[in-house]
Amino acid sequence: MERILCLAMGYAFGLIQTGYFYGKLHSVDLHKYGSGNVGTTNALRVLGWKAGLIVFLGDFLKTVIPCMLVRFVLFQDRPEMTYVLMLYTAFGVILGHNYPFYMGFKGGKGIAATAGLIFSMDWRVTLICLVIFVGTVAITRFVSLGSILVVIALTACAVYFGGHGYFGLGEEYLMEFYGVAAAIALLAIWRHRANIGRLLHGTESKLGEKKK
Repeated sequence: MERILCLAMGYAFGLIQTGYFYGKLHSVDLHKYGSGNVGTTNALRVLGWKAGLIVFLGDFLKTVIPCMLVRFVLFQDRPEMTYVLMLYTAFGVILGHNYPFYMGFKGGKGIAATAGLIFSMDWRVTLICLVIFVGTVAITRFVSLGSILVVIALTACAVYFGGHGYFGLGEEYLMEFYGVAAAIALLAIWRHRANIGRLLHGTESKLGEKKK
């Protein structure tokens, strides 16, 4: 029951489409410009750096807030599975962000929302993923590649830190914890499948370029 509640709460938070609403305030439907995505990268390309930052923060916080509620308010009596429930909550947020029912299930890719999960988990996980993302984008200027590597790193961190007792998980929850982390990563990779194709063919847009 806790898992279903966390997924449902997360999905409700995920329905707050920062990019879509910010675009509408400026008479721009992000579905009709750039990549057609309502996430941070397309908002940045279409509306500029300020818009990109605002959209990122909105999508970031809509994961941080429910994850903090789960961690510090709602399930304090279940410390052995708190981090599992945080992952379910974040997964719900990402599903709501990627597949909002009121937009025909056409949302974003969930990377800013995933960043909110990373921040909520542990400062070491945050630092590792931040270095990987910033380093990859600085070297290649491919935001998509940095995003893909980050979700892979998130899964690796979940396995390493979870297995070494950093999250206080009960032994019976470890495999479930790994599985949900892997599901989040696989969904992100699936949402980037077109980007992966363009990366392989050398046609992916770089940061600072207009979409090809």
